[in-house]
Amino acid sequence: MRLAVLALLPTLLAAQGAPIRLHDGKTLEGWEGDTAVWRSEGGAIVGGRLDRAQPSNDFLVTRRSFGDFELTFRVRLRGEGFVNSGVQFRSERVPGSHEMSGYQADIGPGWWGKLYDESRRNRVLAEPPRPITKVKEGDWNTYRIVAEGGRVRAWVNGEPGFDFTETDAGVVPKGRIGLQIHGGGKSMVEFKDLVVREKAAK
Repeated sequence: MRLAVLALLPTLLAAQGAPIRLHDGKTLEGWEGDTAVWRSEGGAIVGGRLDRAQPSNDFLVTRRSFGDFELTFRVRLRGEGFVNSGVQFRSERVPGSHEMSGYQADIGPGWWGKLYDESRRNRVLAEPPRPITKVKEGDWNTYRIVAEGGRVRAWVNGEPGFDFTETDAGVVPKGRIGLQIHGGGKSMVEFKDLVVREKAAK
């Protein structure tokens, strides 16, 4: 039995994928976006500022695309007024616009753990099964997103968030990851420890 498990180990590791760090802690290498909005600071990717309102939504986007994966990261969102952020996945930039189109794992008071369809269906697709109670507003929180085939799921600080299975055959199960700062308030979002593990497609 032990030999059989050892023989399967390379296959299991390949299916899970080696961890890919999406931020080197110093630069924005591997990302593209407006450097007047986004910067690498204090070991984090930072968007927006606390001393002025963000005029519109803005996104920092990976140059690589991902299909099936597990993404984990820590996020801190602070500010006043309408304070909101999110992480796009299986998404693409909208040509000629500052927007992205695709799934968004939402971040912010009243929005944690919800799945929003940004610039596509423009509505919440799924919500947590129960209100998420462990969020530390204004402090660091841990998010985990898993995309496998048509099913996408999330957890916030270990509590279950959205669990959604796509039924529209026209939705492409692959795309880029994007970090959002929402327009409206004087707000700043910070992302740390962004790690993605690609999975073998089901």
